[in-house]
Amino acid sequence: MAVSIQVENAVKEFTLRYHRNLKDLTVAKIRGQQTTDSFRAVDDVSFTLEQGDTLGLMGLNGSGKSTLLKLVNGTMRPDSGSVKTRGRIAGLIATGAGFHPQLTGRENIYLNAAILGLSERETNRHFDEIVEFADIGKFLETPVGHYSSGMYARLGFSVAVHVDCDIFLADEVLAVGDKPFKRKCMQKMQEIRESGRTIVYVSHAAGSVRKMCNRVIVLEKGVKAFDGDVDEGIRFLKYGNDEDQPDEVDNLDADDDNLGADI
Repeated sequence: MAVSIQVENAVKEFTLRYHRNLKDLTVAKIRGQQTTDSFRAVDDVSFTLEQGDTLGLMGLNGSGKSTLLKLVNGTMRPDSGSVKTRGRIAGLIATGAGFHPQLTGRENIYLNAAILGLSERETNRHFDEIVEFADIGKFLETPVGHYSSGMYARLGFSVAVHVDCDIFLADEVLAVGDKPFKRKCMQKMQEIRESGRTIVYVSHAAGSVRKMCNRVIVLEKGVKAFDGDVDEGIRFLKYGNDEDQPDEVDNLDADDDNLGADI
């Protein structure tokens, strides 16, 4: 089986700046105060996915999931290590990413599709399907700057799932929108998985991860803490973390757990 994604010792570091203007920065330096700090959002992470694998990427907020997804997508580069992918990449890694707020929904379909690598001819061929799936009705001719976050998600996801890709990335795709739309998204992702494409799916929803994925990676503060069986990974996330984070962990089986069982 061909390797689809290969991540080797990937590191991504960010710098925190504590002062926003030159005056505060100067005063802090005179007083000997710390003005910057750095942290690793992704810390020496390695894994390989073969064509057709579906990976659930899990972890608490701030664990580095979205940063790792952006490294795979190519919108960020690792500071050290390497990230290699094979084929066209599509997906939704940020609600409304690639949209211009002053352009209409129709115009943004073409813009976003072009960013994802579709030609105008390909977009024309899929246009009616994209509009039908997004189900934004009369707002198609309205500037997307007036859209709600749910409408952003509808349109962005609809464009992404109609790209003929080899790798599909989805970051909290079920976090926005009503239940019927979430269910439609999951059904579409099932079709993508069954077509043999590689999927990296970021989610806190244990039910949908169980339904979609054949492997789970759990990140803790940028470090790969678990890599293996789906059920074991979910149990690790629930019980292997500090007990001072109960609310978020307890929500793993809420709401979308039932959704996953319905599909």
